[in-house]
Amino acid sequence: MSNHQSHLVFVAGLSGSGKTTAMAALEDQGFYCIDNLPAQLVAQFVHLCSQASPPVEKIALAVDAREERFIRSLPEVAGQLQNSGASVEVIFLDCADEVLEKRYRETRRVHPLSPEGSVSQGVAKERKLLVAVSALANRRLDTTLMNVHELKSAIVAGVTGQIRRTVVNLVSFGFRYGTPQSVELLFDMRFLPNPYFEEELSARSGRETEVADFVVKSERGEEFLGRLKSFLDYVLPLYDQEGKAYVTIGVGCTGGRHRSVAMAEALAADLEDAGREISVTHRDIERLS
Repeated sequence: MSNHQSHLVFVAGLSGSGKTTAMAALEDQGFYCIDNLPAQLVAQFVHLCSQASPPVEKIALAVDAREERFIRSLPEVAGQLQNSGASVEVIFLDCADEVLEKRYRETRRVHPLSPEGSVSQGVAKERKLLVAVSALANRRLDTTLMNVHELKSAIVAGVTGQIRRTVVNLVSFGFRYGTPQSVELLFDMRFLPNPYFEEELSARSGRETEVADFVVKSERGEEFLGRLKSFLDYVLPLYDQEGKAYVTIGVGCTGGRHRSVAMAEALAADLEDAGREISVTHRDIERLS
């Protein structure tokens, strides 16, 4: 079995410490995620992934304290995988007992290791079961003071070495037809020169060079675009740090055909040049009335 390209991440920790959130963060990074795979099947599963077309190279496996056989054999399994050439990481999520108890009270769930007893009893039992796994971990995270966004960012930064950048969705639109739903930021372009009143530009769209130049290269257009770029240079990294997957920016004008389209395209080009992943939708560009 050759796993020289496999990257395996075992996610272990106390119930309620954020394993589900951690697995979701890894899934967003392209990891194939699976919960509670029996220990005796792990090596076979990794081998099957390596034989897939294309090979599945990034795998995350959640470790549950209820699977005692897996816990006991995890050091041996991890060692075998490393000896076969795979890159293996064990992430252990810890959390203060009182915070775990509070989380269980808020969600009204019973602890999996103490279904008929108290949460504190379940936490204590789980800590004992996970002593060996905790010692095996090469990365430990205390989630006591973390929210879900901070935990996702910590997981991604630890595994990939970088913060996952927020994807920007740009939507141009016409206020005449209503504002888009679910936008985080919205900008009104109706103060810019309007190509609609220029006979040679009226029937064309903001995606065409002459119309775009009329809007973006005007004195107001250039100044506004510069200020908007500066604002986004400040705010987008904050979204990155919060672990926000997407942010939608609405750019509107009267009809959604000229000014909003031109400014959205100019902004998209700048964000792409900065290495930001973006998508652009011109909702009302085909409307003529």
